[in-house]
Amino acid sequence: MSARVLVVDDILPNVKLLEAKLSAEYFDVLTASNGPDALRICASGAADIVLLDVMMPGMDGFEVCRRLKASGHTSHIPVVIVTALDQPSDRLKGLDAGADDFLTKPIDDTALFARVRSLARLKAMTDELRNRALASRDLGIADPIAAAASDNGERASILIVDDRPSSSDRIRGALEKVHKVELESDPQRALIRAAESAHELIIVSLDLQGFDGLRLCTQLRSLERTRNSAVLMVGEGEDRMRILRGLELGVHDFLVRPVDRNELLARVKTQVKRKRYADRLRDGVQSSIEMAVTDQLTGLHNRRYLETHFSGLFDESAMRARDLAVLMLDIDKFKLVNDTYGHDAGDEVLREFARRVKDATRIVDVVARMGGEEIVVVLPETSLGSAAAVAERIRHHVQSEPFGIRGGTAQISVTVSIGVASRRAGDQSPAQMMKRADEALYKAKGEGRNRVIAAAA
Repeated sequence: MSARVLVVDDILPNVKLLEAKLSAEYFDVLTASNGPDALRICASGAADIVLLDVMMPGMDGFEVCRRLKASGHTSHIPVVIVTALDQPSDRLKGLDAGADDFLTKPIDDTALFARVRSLARLKAMTDELRNRALASRDLGIADPIAAAASDNGERASILIVDDRPSSSDRIRGALEKVHKVELESDPQRALIRAAESAHELIIVSLDLQGFDGLRLCTQLRSLERTRNSAVLMVGEGEDRMRILRGLELGVHDFLVRPVDRNELLARVKTQVKRKRYADRLRDGVQSSIEMAVTDQLTGLHNRRYLETHFSGLFDESAMRARDLAVLMLDIDKFKLVNDTYGHDAGDEVLREFARRVKDATRIVDVVARMGGEEIVVVLPETSLGSAAAVAERIRHHVQSEPFGIRGGTAQISVTVSIGVASRRAGDQSPAQMMKRADEALYKAKGEGRNRVIAAAA
């Protein structure tokens, strides 16, 4: 997978070396020699991954990383700190600043490429979610990206899969003050538990007795119920090639024993924040989809949804020679409600009207607001006679009890007129059914309202 990698280092030979290595692996390489330039490039959206040196004049790499992760525009960009500093405190400082990884010079090419490819896949997925979530702003949804970037990465649901008590107890002890932690020693049961529960992070030992821990990691990444959970490997120093293989296969992060408590906490926090970030973007996308096909006042489907799905149901009905019916409903004298009690009361009536119609129909029926006080119900596999009976049930349900208005402090009587039509063998489109239902509705209004009229079959 190609990606745009920004190399940030004030020493030109270091930049040229990394540029040559990454270009040979078909990455697009950008360069910057200082922190402000790096921040500007990232803010412009030009970089997918940042390889960041620590020791730079003016603004060091740690500060650059902190600023990138503090901004909603750049917090999703993976950052790998590349430095000659090799003390645990240096690594922890980088992770606390929000870095996704920490590579020590001289850089191992295999480890570098595995990490960059892993983070490139993660960035590509996040970008797709971000682009879809950004579209929801046009629909009036609260900014999903700002909300996603604000999480602190605490109180996560974590499953530890480790059959060595000495190891699992240390990991659990380090995490349980901040997170909700469960432990499972059997990998098969762990897979079942992970699929049944919504664990945000799963920590897997690569050294399980009689089982390949890396295989468990890949199973977790492939199952639909667990593929969005973050997975963190824990292995020995000699497991290096398996760890790199795990990164290639989609595992999110790793730790090498002996596990440093502070590094564990920092890496867990990073993965939990990333997972929640993606989840909230997905939620934003789902909200935007729902808003695109939902009438915001009544909660019913809107005209756009109706036109698309009615057409599909019509085609299926014609192809399989199955019944299909449509109801057109209109609240009687609704303008008088608005003129007498105000538009707020009219909105209350519309919401309650929609609820009563939904209560009287099936899950498979399409109930949509066409506009104003007009609602359309499409009834799959329903004959004209059965549809008329449904319409009569709706009519009775609407008139049976008064509608509350003004927050329930007053009540008014509401009735509905309904036109019914079914698909005829010669119909070429849903529009012909709708026209007959509309004519039947007009007739119901003309004959005194509060009644059901069915068009001839």
